[in-house]
Amino acid sequence: MTRTRRLLFPSDAICSRGVGQILLELSPTFVRPIRMTEPCINSMPTVNLGTTGARISPLCLGMMTYGTKSWRQWVLEEGDARPIVRRAVEAGINFFDTADMYSLGESECITGKLLREFQPRRQELVIATKVYNPMSDCPNDRGLSRKHIMASIDASLKRLGVDYIDLYQIHRFDPLTPIEETCEALHDVVKAGKALYLGASSMYAWQFQKMLQFQQVNHLTRFVTMQNHYNLVYREEEREMIPLCLDQKVGCIPWSPLARGFLAGSRKRGDGKSETLRARTDDFGHGLYYRDTDFDVVDRVVEIAEARSVQPAQVALAWILSKPGVSAPIIGASKLYQLENALTALQLKLTPDEIKRLEEPYEPHPILGHSY
Repeated sequence: MTRTRRLLFPSDAICSRGVGQILLELSPTFVRPIRMTEPCINSMPTVNLGTTGARISPLCLGMMTYGTKSWRQWVLEEGDARPIVRRAVEAGINFFDTADMYSLGESECITGKLLREFQPRRQELVIATKVYNPMSDCPNDRGLSRKHIMASIDASLKRLGVDYIDLYQIHRFDPLTPIEETCEALHDVVKAGKALYLGASSMYAWQFQKMLQFQQVNHLTRFVTMQNHYNLVYREEEREMIPLCLDQKVGCIPWSPLARGFLAGSRKRGDGKSETLRARTDDFGHGLYYRDTDFDVVDRVVEIAEARSVQPAQVALAWILSKPGVSAPIIGASKLYQLENALTALQLKLTPDEIKRLEEPYEPHPILGHSY
């Protein structure tokens, strides 16, 4: 009986970016090439997801903006989200981040639906989601217990309409659940094939180190990313978390790289909430930024942007893309021009002097974005 096996053979295939894939069916008697029928969509360079072999676009599109207005007034519903997600895919973005709690699951539904529509090649996508925050008033419908993790991964898979999640992240540290229980449950999720990689999000560095150490000692699947709060007006992560990630070879995928739009330079001292709906209604964002010294940083961003004839948001993104350990910042876009600005920022390289000037006005902040 002749046994056959299928291998990926990349040297003689054709796709839209000039490097393709061919499937070869091999047996002792013949070699028959089988060409892939769908074109690859990727017009931008890729980077590694942390130190894994998975390749991602250097920008991640955050999907919290898309869902239902019944959750947050500034959220875009499916019809308004469609052209933005389509443009992101066409531009070569293959990394998309959502969470079960965004619009209480509707963000995951829209993410899955639109990605199937615009990029049917599942292997070209890196989809990330998160678990931890309350999904209802039920006591077991939150946190990082084994019970909640196992229920949540299945619910996320169903809403996204996929067989596996590329990056499954814990949204926060759970002080009510032993880290042993959480880490072992996450390991089982990976071994069951429901997720490929694990990530974490904002917490104290000592909490993250304890979890990493437990995973290593017990030969469990380790976290490969840290989704931390990091931007030009909040740099407290440079004290402990980012050095820890560099030491442990964990990639950073920062959330709010534009400080929820604050670094776009359109908000004024005194009334800060400016003209956008999100700025007027985002009480969480107003608890993070808007100090006088934060506006000093924004003034410097605007100054350098004017000197370079670019947008302030592009300067802020170029800064974070220059920082060691950052795999891909997670950008939000409620308008097409915001996405276009972010894409253009990939071509902007700041000089060492510009980086120094951007960082000079910063003053220390209390810990923001997570708590005990």
